[in-house]
Amino acid sequence: MMDELSNSVFRIPNSSVSILGSTGSIGEQALEVAEHLGFRVCALSANTNIRLLEEQTRRFRPTVAAVFDEAAARDFAVRVRDLGVRVASGINGLIEVATVDGADIVVTAVVGIVGLRPTLAAIQLGRRIALANKETLVCAGELVMGKAQEHGAEIIPVDSEHSAIFQCLRGEAASSIKALMLTASGGPFLGKQQGELLCVTPEEALKHPNWNMGRKITIDSATLMNKGLEVIEAVHLFRVPLEKVRVVVHPQSVIHSMVEFVDNSVAAQLADADMRLPIQYAFTCPERIPSPTRGLDIMELRSLTFEAPDLDTFPCLGLALEAAKSCGTAPAVLNGANEAAVEMFLQGGLSFYGISDSVRGALDGIGCIPNPSLDDIIAADKSAKRFVYERTNVRRGT
Repeated sequence: MMDELSNSVFRIPNSSVSILGSTGSIGEQALEVAEHLGFRVCALSANTNIRLLEEQTRRFRPTVAAVFDEAAARDFAVRVRDLGVRVASGINGLIEVATVDGADIVVTAVVGIVGLRPTLAAIQLGRRIALANKETLVCAGELVMGKAQEHGAEIIPVDSEHSAIFQCLRGEAASSIKALMLTASGGPFLGKQQGELLCVTPEEALKHPNWNMGRKITIDSATLMNKGLEVIEAVHLFRVPLEKVRVVVHPQSVIHSMVEFVDNSVAAQLADADMRLPIQYAFTCPERIPSPTRGLDIMELRSLTFEAPDLDTFPCLGLALEAAKSCGTAPAVLNGANEAAVEMFLQGGLSFYGISDSVRGALDGIGCIPNPSLDDIIAADKSAKRFVYERTNVRRGT
């Protein structure tokens, strides 16, 4: 199956990479991996963090650097005018980074649906996509995977869970899959009950026990929405029905995911909790290269435990599964509403359970369009965000 998803000839020497979202957690680690491998960095992008983007631009000397925020882009252009780098902005700037001449690999590490159009643009050029922007497949999985097949583009997952499954499935036939098992750490509130989470703060929700990630994805981990989004992503990425994808809580985060085959054997990928490993594999697969990550000492492992997710305490996972069953624009509504609700939670405008309440309201209040176009998907995302913002402002009396 994986040979069908990754069948182009890829050569590591003299390779080059373009990174969308280079100032985020994944983007910074992608730069570290690129430097370790000796890859040329030909394009970078940021949202508003021009200080870090300037440091990266001076170090890696890309051809193009894009800043999504227009005002910040103007400031950035002044800062780097001595470098001769082309400065772009807005969505067109992201597309330019994704399609820059010479890039063998495009890392999509921006947060949100903003990554969809640049990813599609890179796919049309037949590029290898190191996919860290899960919203691309959550919102437009059928469209994106269809375009990838049409243009011969590779989509290699960077999420540790999907990378683990990708590795376990290499050389296996699709018909051999009995179940894909996505492991979840359980986040900072594992074992808590609803009553204990009514008044949690953003600071508490941001204390992930195992992973160092961006703020939005860390909150998604705390609500288990992140795992729900990963289920939808896995359905599209591995072309399996929803009923073959399961979520298993594994607090140690040593097994990054598993595949159960029809003969009842189970394959698992184990490694230290370090995102540089799946990033590097996305850059080099099918080849494996020594990495800068810490090796896993099996003798240090005292126990590996597993349990079912608590859908009552963490309703976001159930909402994601519901949206996956609905298909059409429902996943885009789910994703857009969650994105807005997490933003409001981090700003103090919503409670922890206000996130799931807002997503529930958007799914109930916004109609689902079957077989959506790209414009339908983007419109659904905007409608969901507007629904949450308006509902939150009414409750706050603004």
